[in-house]
Amino acid sequence: MRKAFWASLFAAAFLLPGKASAQPANTMAAVSGADRIVAAREALRKGDRARLEALAAVREPHVLDIYPRYWLLVNLLARSEPPPARALRDFIDAEDGSHLAERLRADWLRRMARDGDWTGFVALFPELQNPDAELRCSAWTARLLTGDASALAEVAAQWDALQSAPASCDMPLSAAVERGSVSEDRVWWRIRRQIDTRSPNDALASLALLPPEMAPARADLDQAIRSPGPWLDRLPANFAVSRAGRELALAALVRLTREDWPAAQLRLLRIQDRLSAEERNYANLVMAMHAAIGRRPEAMALYAAAGSIDTTPMQRAWRVRAALRAQDWRAVRSAIEALPAEERDSPDWLYWLGRAHAASGNRDEAESLYLRIAGEPHFYGMLAAEEFGQLFMPPPSTAPLPRAKLDEAERDPSLRRALALYQLDMRTEALREWVWGVRNRDEQFRLAAAHLALRHELYDRAINTAELANPRSNFELRFLTPYRDLIEPQVRAQGLDLGWVYGLMRQESRFVIPARSSAGAQGLMQVMPDTGKWVANRIGLSNYHPRLLTDPNTNVLLGTSYMRLIMEGLDDHPVLASAGYNAGPGRARRWRDAQPLEGAIYAETIPFDETRDYVKKVLANAVVYASMLEGQPQSLKARLGTIAPGAASE
Repeated sequence: MRKAFWASLFAAAFLLPGKASAQPANTMAAVSGADRIVAAREALRKGDRARLEALAAVREPHVLDIYPRYWLLVNLLARSEPPPARALRDFIDAEDGSHLAERLRADWLRRMARDGDWTGFVALFPELQNPDAELRCSAWTARLLTGDASALAEVAAQWDALQSAPASCDMPLSAAVERGSVSEDRVWWRIRRQIDTRSPNDALASLALLPPEMAPARADLDQAIRSPGPWLDRLPANFAVSRAGRELALAALVRLTREDWPAAQLRLLRIQDRLSAEERNYANLVMAMHAAIGRRPEAMALYAAAGSIDTTPMQRAWRVRAALRAQDWRAVRSAIEALPAEERDSPDWLYWLGRAHAASGNRDEAESLYLRIAGEPHFYGMLAAEEFGQLFMPPPSTAPLPRAKLDEAERDPSLRRALALYQLDMRTEALREWVWGVRNRDEQFRLAAAHLALRHELYDRAINTAELANPRSNFELRFLTPYRDLIEPQVRAQGLDLGWVYGLMRQESRFVIPARSSAGAQGLMQVMPDTGKWVANRIGLSNYHPRLLTDPNTNVLLGTSYMRLIMEGLDDHPVLASAGYNAGPGRARRWRDAQPLEGAIYAETIPFDETRDYVKKVLANAVVYASMLEGQPQSLKARLGTIAPGAASE
């Protein structure tokens, strides 16, 4: 098989236009081992096909030998006319079961879609184990263009999930509308929901799905989205005679609601009589959700005014949160019981429904709900257990693994490649190999893989893999305390709680020193460069430079100092400080209520999805860490406490 692979590969390579290889394979023998892998990756980056061919042709045993060959095929796919089908097929067959065979299938499918080879696409696609959204949509296109109309039903079933879809979805989406599988009304709902997002321009593309005679001009929708206030103020008297005119008004109302809630409410009052009942209900629904997000007291009345109109999961969740913020337990119960079963049975809503029943005196029903999640090692499982007076106990140690299982993980090809790639600082490729290696594996194998990661100080892989193995156990792997000799002195110097600091760091970086977020936060404590500069000035650290954020000592010094400064400015409250560390102390301060507020309700009603999830996880992490570090039972409720009222000016 390998012989056939190389024969087909170089046959394909020599058919390519461009300069021939200036370096025959035998001249590359001196570039061996890890150096050859690094050189091949650099050749791919530079598009140096001649060097890549020579490096791929070197025959030597190496755990990463598959990579230069894969990279050469990627290069051929990008340039070859036609693509080297025989070489691609031989590689996939020879390396079947590997991560790179799966990736090459995906690469080849994308090339087939680009070339319009839909018959080939239909034949290859079933081999792909985990297609992304782009390839799933291309598969629908391929099936439709090869006569399989059953794809239309699948597109219709996934319609609501395809709000932000790649370009490959355009054809199947259009076909579903044109052939009647999706109604015009569902297209309008798609547009409405796209407008109420951070990417409203998606709605402009969706206009093409409407019949031309029914769609507003693209320029008009663009203007309504970009300048909603002026658009509404200049509405013609007859705007309501067509659905397109009314939908443009709704689009402007939605965008204005996101920018200036009171101004949107005023303009809705001016035009609501010219909208249909359904359109008024929709406007009230959107305003209700944003009122809830903005902690406005009008939210509950607006939800009631919206009636029984169709809602999204986000709109339903914020109805519950509005009731929680108002501490209206009857409304909390009503809103949760109205949720679809798959949403109602999530731990957060089970807990809050139990609280609502308890508030009305129905203790038996409350306890039956708490029992469904009590003892689970997450935020709401801990809270539910405390309703029975059960604190979080120091978790027991996990039983040792059989030596055979540890050996199996050490021999696994994907994990061996991942470790080698980490050694070469090819972290993206390493992560992909690791994830592939532990997919669809049993609990003991994953736990063995976590131990393997720990031995190599890959703390993020150890934590995540142990979590994947069993999120209710393996605490000594899931809640690691690396760099303690570096972290604990700084924590003590700042007067902070070690469990909370570790809980925050676990959430921030999983203890990866070179971790860097898309926003630019760096290091173990994910300090932003400007934040680092501000903290350095406050603590008198001279010669600060953003490069210092990659130094663990400086990063921990700045991060723990920032935690202390935030605590001092936020009532020494860990809930507020955790929210402030993620979203900024000013926001954490503004999210308080005019009345004292239970810490758990504050956390559940944080308006940013990321920060809301972050705060819950940091506080739950802190409870687990404190129990392990102190060897004593811990209370999450005690950490959450009560949030003091905020000032009216906030």
